[in-house]
Amino acid sequence: MTISQSENHIPFLRKSGGAWELIVDNKPYLILGAELHNSSMSSARHMESIWGKLRAMNINTVLGNVTWEDIEREEGVFDFTELDKILVAARSAGLRMILLWFGSFKNGSSTYVPGWVKTNTSHFPRMRIRGENGILKLSDNISIFHSECVMADTKAFTELQRHLANIDHERTVLMIQVQNEVGLLGDSRDRSPHADKLFNSAVPNHLVEFLSSNLNVLHSDAQEKLGRFRDAVLLYQTTEQHSWEDWFGSSVYTDELFMAYHYAIYVESIAAAGKEAYNIPLFTNAWLPKPAVGGGLGNLIAAGGSLPGSYPSGGPISNVIDIWHWLTPSLDFVAPDIYAADYTATCQTYKRGGRPLFVPEQRRDAPGARWLWEAIGSHQALGACPFGIDSLEPESFAYTAQYKLLDSLKALILRSRQESKRTFGFYFDELEGGQADESPPISLSKSSIFSYLEHLFSEDLIQAVAWLLRSMLGGDGFKVEFKSRSATSAFTGILRAEEKSVQDPVTGDLRTERILNGDETRSGKWVNMPSENPDYGDGFIPLLTPAGTRIVEVQVYSIDE
Repeated sequence: MTISQSENHIPFLRKSGGAWELIVDNKPYLILGAELHNSSMSSARHMESIWGKLRAMNINTVLGNVTWEDIEREEGVFDFTELDKILVAARSAGLRMILLWFGSFKNGSSTYVPGWVKTNTSHFPRMRIRGENGILKLSDNISIFHSECVMADTKAFTELQRHLANIDHERTVLMIQVQNEVGLLGDSRDRSPHADKLFNSAVPNHLVEFLSSNLNVLHSDAQEKLGRFRDAVLLYQTTEQHSWEDWFGSSVYTDELFMAYHYAIYVESIAAAGKEAYNIPLFTNAWLPKPAVGGGLGNLIAAGGSLPGSYPSGGPISNVIDIWHWLTPSLDFVAPDIYAADYTATCQTYKRGGRPLFVPEQRRDAPGARWLWEAIGSHQALGACPFGIDSLEPESFAYTAQYKLLDSLKALILRSRQESKRTFGFYFDELEGGQADESPPISLSKSSIFSYLEHLFSEDLIQAVAWLLRSMLGGDGFKVEFKSRSATSAFTGILRAEEKSVQDPVTGDLRTERILNGDETRSGKWVNMPSENPDYGDGFIPLLTPAGTRIVEVQVYSIDE
């Protein structure tokens, strides 16, 4: 805490009585939060019908994204018009906000970077990954190994932070998430020539020193993956120059370590500049691996798979969480998005080193609502927030009643934390008709809580040429995917998709209602045109929102090499 933060009521984190608390208006604050769908915050008009519903759900904090592509559509020209309107509306509704910066990365891809970044691969190189046939292909991730990329993102994020410092006098914004679920999907590491050169060069001495000095206190998952390093330490001096595979062996986990080191440095560069501009709590989040059931690059929905590349390789998961903590001092904490992982073990992992726990994404159904109690009660979480809140109604939202009760208890909960009184959150899963509860008793004398769930880029690019295609889509119940017919096309993606409404049926004049990205375009892979009652399938992340205007204008681009 600094004096200026306290005097100006800038939100800050404070450890009191052994537990972390978020201080808002100079008072402890319990986050009863929920996260919006990816495209909702692109339009203040779209949000007009949502604020009241959020209040009826007993929510006090809304998590919503601010995207690089929306605030800097033209390089060097920043527009915060929609954000400003949204902040005013949120405050009027009696709600606070946590902003999610979708900059270089969101869900292991770069679909939220502006069009001038997407199409200029000579200035903003892409990473390369192996395709199914082993041939390298261009990914949709901008490179973390080139300074142009991080410099551009840093500039944009710093402008956002300065803007908030200047206009958010009522401190509607409580915290900022820097990037979203960073890491590389589709391969365990970037295989561009520049990345290969770094990978085959000497491991930075300070990383070797850090690992050797902390080897026995690293997370157990990290220790398990560093077996080769234990042997190497006996063979080499820590000041010796050896490649990544010399030190750590040849494996996808060495690739993951390499990517984690560079991703963390990338994110820290952005966070440090942003915090200098506005000293508000900053964090980043993690896409967790799917519990091991065979591995492979399998299904990327919800939790990916169990190997690096099936989940974003290099993100801040347990294998590399200690390295992330070490390399990102400007982040106040790292947060897990929990959908399929062991809830108790995950919460414990992300509290490592006495850090605050916050869950920015989790299931929005009844099991998720039950998890809430463990997070707040047993792990002293700042909050645990369901994703996809705005496509539910208050009466069908599993957290509505839970948040009402927690709101009435929050003073007691916060006071108990300040007084170092132990709190314990627990839940019982629903039983099928006639099923006996065979779970053992929960003992408060144990040091852990048991969950009883039904277990559920690039220097070889001499020249890049891009083309654009603009299409209008109408209707519902389908999706559209685009692919260049050019034999020299290396990548085809969605540059921009906008939901439109007809303002004049005679002239056909259209108005933009929402900017669609993320889940609504499957992270730039296709355009979803869902029906009024989407089929969410067997997954528990609501990847579709119900049909809006049923009109979408989409710009598609392709890069020819």
